[in-house]
Amino acid sequence: MKPQASNQPRRAAAAAFIGTMIEWYDFYIYATAAALVFGALFFPSDDPLFSTMAAFGTFAVGFFARPLGGIIFGHIGDRIGRKKSLIITLLMMGVVTVCIGLLPTYAQIGVAAPVLLILLRVVQGIAVGGEWGGAVLMAGEHAPKGRRNFFASFAQLGSPAGLILSLLAFSAVTRLPEEDLMSWGWRLPFLASALLLLVGLAIRLGVNESPEFLASREKASKETRKEQAPVMEVLRTAWRPLLLCIGANTLGIAGVYFTNTFMIAYTTQQLALPRSLILECLFVVAIIQFCIQPLAAWTAEKIGATRFLCLVSLLAMASPYPMFVLVSSAQAPLIILGIALAVVCMASFYAVIAGYVSGMFETRVRYTAISLAYQICGAVAGGLTPLIGTMLAHKFTGQWWPLAVFYSLIAAVSLICVLSLARRHASAHRAEMASI
Repeated sequence: MKPQASNQPRRAAAAAFIGTMIEWYDFYIYATAAALVFGALFFPSDDPLFSTMAAFGTFAVGFFARPLGGIIFGHIGDRIGRKKSLIITLLMMGVVTVCIGLLPTYAQIGVAAPVLLILLRVVQGIAVGGEWGGAVLMAGEHAPKGRRNFFASFAQLGSPAGLILSLLAFSAVTRLPEEDLMSWGWRLPFLASALLLLVGLAIRLGVNESPEFLASREKASKETRKEQAPVMEVLRTAWRPLLLCIGANTLGIAGVYFTNTFMIAYTTQQLALPRSLILECLFVVAIIQFCIQPLAAWTAEKIGATRFLCLVSLLAMASPYPMFVLVSSAQAPLIILGIALAVVCMASFYAVIAGYVSGMFETRVRYTAISLAYQICGAVAGGLTPLIGTMLAHKFTGQWWPLAVFYSLIAAVSLICVLSLARRHASAHRAEMASI
């Protein structure tokens, strides 16, 4: 028997939160391991820079696989059902993460180790590529009228929650002796994903299919026109808003990997800070992010999403300058304050942008469209940000201003694209009203 419909908005929001939390936990433990241990374990070299860049390269590979996941699971979600797509992505992600935790290292099987790691990372990227869009839509399409952005933000809330779990896991294992950490300790966060997978499946199976999807399929069944593949229809009819949505997501995606993944490498390698210190600082910042996102979504509902997104984008452009000054102090309270300044702006934007871009596309292609927008942006902005940051830090050793300028440019791209989307949406609304 299906769950009562009256409970579905809350149930769908909770399922979106728990499911994405588990997915992002899996993704973030890979990111943290890439910054801390994968270089030495899978890409040993006399040059630490080469090992770190190689490890971040496998991190980027997962991002480049994500658009493929968006296409595959966007098609499933738009034609067969959001729920079925989300069950498959969760299973894929959990199984692959456990396999990474069981993977032999370079010292054990040689070059086969990094090859297998890259292959598993590709599958992980495909799974995440299909997860995000479905979670946003299941929450947003179950939402009461006028509350899409707020309910969709629960899918976004899974990101800081997953980060908190991943940082807790790695904070625990990095307290082990170095030999134990590098031999078996790093595997534990990956193997723990098996338990999270069971919890996620139990919750996700209790949610009904999206009512908007069911209505769209019923309408399509009454029409005689032949349906195109969703990806082809998006590229043919909605490529302009797709490009703008790709750009609009930049701050929410690149920003989080700058302030977390890259910042771990920057502080431990350039500033010579202990790994345990930066992980503890990022844990506190992740809690701040978790608390700020629902408040940001609520505020955007009150003042308008476009106005809110533009405001926090402007603040994000200014945030990296005090961040680097405070992080350079090497004192935990100031590091937390500095990173938190940037993260509060980035997280506020991230909380609202998912529901905002989902309203730019028709229901019948919405899963594919927002997945493509988010995952293409992830491939370019998310995958390359730690690499670009590492190269800038190496080229301008001892100088943080090029890194701050890079972050400001990230925020500026999102601001410009949000303004363009707002103008486009307003023009389409006026044309629709004029035709009535």
